[in-house]
Order: sequence, then structure tokens, then C-alpha cells
Amino acid sequence: MSIQKVSSKWKKMKVLLKDKYIAPFHPETRKYSLTALEQMCQIYRTVYVKPEQGTHGKGIMRIEYTSSSAATNNTDESSSEDVTKATYKLHYVKKKELYYSISDLHKAILKRTQGKSYLVQRGIPLLKYQQRPFDLRVMIQRNLSGNWEATGIIGKVAAKGKIITNINGGGRIVSFEQLMKPYLTKAQTANLKKELFVLGVRTAKCMEKNYPRIKEIGLDIALDGQVKPWILEVNTSPGLYVFGYLPDKSIYRKIKKYAIAYGRLKPASKSKTTK
Repeated sequence: MSIQKVSSKWKKMKVLLKDKYIAPFHPETRKYSLTALEQMCQIYRTVYVKPEQGTHGKGIMRIEYTSSSAATNNTDESSSEDVTKATYKLHYVKKKELYYSISDLHKAILKRTQGKSYLVQRGIPLLKYQQRPFDLRVMIQRNLSGNWEATGIIGKVAAKGKIITNINGGGRIVSFEQLMKPYLTKAQTANLKKELFVLGVRTAKCMEKNYPRIKEIGLDIALDGQVKPWILEVNTSPGLYVFGYLPDKSIYRKIKKYAIAYGRLKPASKSKTTK
């Protein structure tokens, strides 16, 4: 039986929001529209626009909204009125553009979405490592007994000037423990790791109710200024090789062992020796 994959971020999110334990970890997300964009910018100031289907961070845009009041003179009444001036900074890949109306911003975004379904999500201010934002990937797999098990956690640090942390976009892998050193004690780091593993297993079980043939998930987790975790995305076909960058190679060996057992990877063939 083939491994089930779910590509729609929207469908996965709707499943997770049904779980009262998981829902508070999910930042508000709406289907992209002009109205949704305007409302989300006003509420959160920073939002991400991302494709409903897609991998490796491709197509993701960040919008930063600022507003200020300026007094304008009304010559007829010899009085002044406060006028709100809005600025929208659109950031994608390494480019930045400024727009002064929501309609102009919307038009610019539509040129890049090209009719595809997109989402707009609350922006979480990521913690930083060496002045660059990072997020986490938590790996959850079916083990040899068929039960869900958290098998690994890594940090993904964004490349200079980029808004995404993906390795394909120039990001790099740093161990979870190294990333947490400036923020948490060793005991607090260990407790957070346990919390993230519990969240991951709970998420896998929740997803399983709607998609019974999934065998693995990768949670992309953001940590905000209070070190609160937020689920940015759930991948049902997560990359495995990134765990090979960790100093502890036993983690990667276990991940591959489980992936071979449920059919994601093929067993390594024994090399033939000739005399």
C-alpha cells in the first residue's frame, strides 16, 4: 500500500484546527484575497503569503505594514485633519518593494501568484541565530512497531537577506541545542524538546484520522520572542537528508531505518566485490 501524501496546506490546517490541543499552536491563516490581505495586515502588521501547494519555500512572500498619521490643512475650514499614511513592504527572495496602497500591493502579488491558490498567514517574529532568523523541523515517523515516534529535530537558519530558511534557498542546518543556548538553560531546552515531540506525535495522530496511510510528517516550527512554538506547516513527505548534517549520526540512521521499513526508501544494496 502506497504512502499517502497531502499537498494542500489548507486541507492540512483545517484538520489540525479541529484538535483543541493543536489549534493554539497554529497562526491564523486565511485563503488569499484582497480583503483577507488587508485585514491580516492591519491586525498583525507582518504576514506571509504562501502557495497553498508547494515545497522548498518557493513562492513565499512577506509583507510588512506600517501606518502613520499626518495632519493636513483644510483651507476651507481653517482646520486640520489626521490622514493615515500606509506603507507596505513586499519582500520575496532577496528583493524588496514598497507600495502605498493595498490595491497596488494586491496587483503586485497577483502578478506573482499567476492564478494559483495562495494563503495569507500571520507572521511570527522568528528567533535569530547570529542575527539570522531560524525555524525548526521536527521529524515524526512510524516506528518498527507501527507506532508514531519523534525521531529528530533540527534548526534551519536563513541565508543572508532571505525570508525563508530552507536548505534549497541557501539556509544551513544547526543543531537544536546550539540554537537554544542564548535563550534557554539546558533543562529548559530539554523540556522544550519534549514538548515539541509531544506536539509532533499528537499532530501525526490527528492527521492520521483523515489520512490513514501517512507514514511520516515533518513539522516546521517557529519560535517567537517568548520561545512559544508555532506550527508553520506540516509536510507529509519531508526531506530526510537534512538530518544527516547533525553531528549525531545515529539520528539519521534511525530515520533511514524507519523510512526503509515503511517503504519510503529502498534498502541499500550490498556492493559486490571482485577479485
